[in-house]
Amino acid sequence: MNLRFLETFIWVARLRSFSLAADKLHSTQAAISSRISVLEQELDAKLFIRDPKGVVLTREGERVLHYAEHIAETMTRLRTSIRDEKLAFGTIRIGAMDSAVHSWFIDFVTDVTRLYPNLDIEVTVDTALNLNEQLRRGMLDMVFQTDLLRDETIRSIELLQLPYGWISAPEPLAALQLGDAAAPVTLRSLARGRIITFSRHSRPHQDLMRMLEAQGISEAWISCVNSVAAMTKLTHDGFGVAVMPLALVQNLVLDGSLQVINCPDVPPPMPFVAAWRSSVEVAWPQRLIEIATEAVGKYVDGLQSAMDRSFGLRGGMAAPERCAAYAVHREAKDAAQPTPRRDAAATKAPRTAASRTDGLVTTPETDTGSD
Repeated sequence: MNLRFLETFIWVARLRSFSLAADKLHSTQAAISSRISVLEQELDAKLFIRDPKGVVLTREGERVLHYAEHIAETMTRLRTSIRDEKLAFGTIRIGAMDSAVHSWFIDFVTDVTRLYPNLDIEVTVDTALNLNEQLRRGMLDMVFQTDLLRDETIRSIELLQLPYGWISAPEPLAALQLGDAAAPVTLRSLARGRIITFSRHSRPHQDLMRMLEAQGISEAWISCVNSVAAMTKLTHDGFGVAVMPLALVQNLVLDGSLQVINCPDVPPPMPFVAAWRSSVEVAWPQRLIEIATEAVGKYVDGLQSAMDRSFGLRGGMAAPERCAAYAVHREAKDAAQPTPRRDAAATKAPRTAASRTDGLVTTPETDTGSD
């Protein structure tokens, strides 16, 4: 008997609807109906009857539901046991973008090591494009990058968003002849100088190019860099103005090494997405996602007061709710069920660090990093 068919039966019984069960399981109503039909044939029993409010269980269906829930609970305990054994010993290969390393990722690795001291963790730091390719080829077990992957072989879930800002050396305005530091700076004004952004063809680079194109800015001087440390050093030394998540440079803004420029035009927030192969037993990825969610929550909570001081922010998180991390955690638990792959719908309320539109822009393109 197919366990997925039993799970489908349980959700139809709980939701009293084939269409709602299809939404829940990221499937189609036709597929749900087919699974129930096969299950009824195997059991030689009719499980549902239709009424004006949806579907209800027959007497045989109620009996099957009792046993099906016990089977599902047993399978959950079995997966948990296997997951814990896999994480207790062995090796996990994790990939992360440089921007993740400079924010919450180190806390995540520290927490995994503390919880599973006998687990060997191999970390690869690379661009999102390279990480995703290594994941598809089986060279990595899980990656943290910027894209919800539209791939039948990959599952992904969004954990966090970090808003962008324009960052410069302490005295950029006089050199660029932009006028009063307190006055807002336009994107077109910033395009007179050099813009430092992430690797060519990366999501941040593409978002910046779309923003320039939308404002009719056809000529700008853009330098692509694949290292947060290099971006901040180049910006500090006056090489150009960087557009990057404000959270990554908050300490340098606090000590006066960098400043935020008042420009209302910024790219969409940078997302951080966990991705793993759908062919992998989902129990251990789920546990890592739970730990990552907790690390993200601590990072965002700790970020608030520092960002208030460094960027003059007021108010709470820009996330829809303070408990948004729990929403990600709840969705992550759903991901552990044997359902079809998860996509952009998997996360409706990722954690979002507070932001402000203080910033600068710069595109001939030079490339000081690879993608």
